[in-house]
Amino acid sequence: MTIRGPFTTFRITVILTPVDRLPIVTNDTAWVFEPSSDSHGSGRSSLGESPTWRAASHDLMYVDIFAGDVHVYCPTENRTTTMHFDGHVGAAVPCADGSTIVAVERRLVRVDSQGAVFAEWSVEADLPDNRFNDCQCDPAGRLWAGTMSRTKIEGSANLYLLNTCGTMTVAIPGVTLSNGLGWSPDARSMYYIDSTTRRLDVLDFDGRDSSVTNRRPLVQFEPDAGLPDGLTVDADGGIWIALAGGGAIRRYLPDGTPDRTIRLAVSHPTSLAFGGPDLRTLYVTTASFALTEQELAAEPLAGTVFALDVGLRGLPANLYGSRILGQ
Repeated sequence: MTIRGPFTTFRITVILTPVDRLPIVTNDTAWVFEPSSDSHGSGRSSLGESPTWRAASHDLMYVDIFAGDVHVYCPTENRTTTMHFDGHVGAAVPCADGSTIVAVERRLVRVDSQGAVFAEWSVEADLPDNRFNDCQCDPAGRLWAGTMSRTKIEGSANLYLLNTCGTMTVAIPGVTLSNGLGWSPDARSMYYIDSTTRRLDVLDFDGRDSSVTNRRPLVQFEPDAGLPDGLTVDADGGIWIALAGGGAIRRYLPDGTPDRTIRLAVSHPTSLAFGGPDLRTLYVTTASFALTEQELAAEPLAGTVFALDVGLRGLPANLYGSRILGQ
């Protein structure tokens, strides 16, 4: 079904978690997506996050943090496979060799296709209330992995950099709720969200060693917008941000100018990534854990994954160990 809004034309589907059917979604010009009558079910994530399109296998990887699950959805077969881990899983990041780095509590574990662990890194053993949250690879094939304080202790978390040789260092110390990460198409800028600041920051990025400098605010979010969460960058340089609690996703231009807002029929979108064979499908993960039974009844798509055609193309996912810029 095609949905027309004031900016462009959208074709919307919804993926259940785990996926068992693709319900039709309808709406009006207010851009509030309503579920079809057959889309109610138990297949919802408590906290869906970390969507990544894997081009080599033509599928979408994402996690349900609180369930400890890493899901892989294959659109051509409308099928989902799941790996389970003990503990909260903040993110799952594909590697160039086909393995996956999974953020489990305060550990990064590298697993093969069967889930067997063959490398592991641990941090912040003295901070049991912390855990890893959002993780992304940069265009040089290095992994950025942020932690968060579950009790919101200000400045107690960090953003780490895992080099391709396997060494890990603190890149940005003193954060509280490390979240969205992304890079401009020319790989000269890195975008970063520490959610409790309610701000999107931009930093100068050097792909030769993945160093960052000149951190500065790009967007300050208004108090009633929701909490800035995950982000992705499209091929034109637009920065898309999920506003958890705000029921919307937004696109900003590289200079921080707001470009468009898309409101969803869920209150807690969490993260987003472009995928599909032409990278023109914008996948949006959502959460259901914060809702009461009454709110869940009013938001039957909370915890599902939306797939939107926003008329723009995304960038290919960066893979750990994939390439080294400037060398």
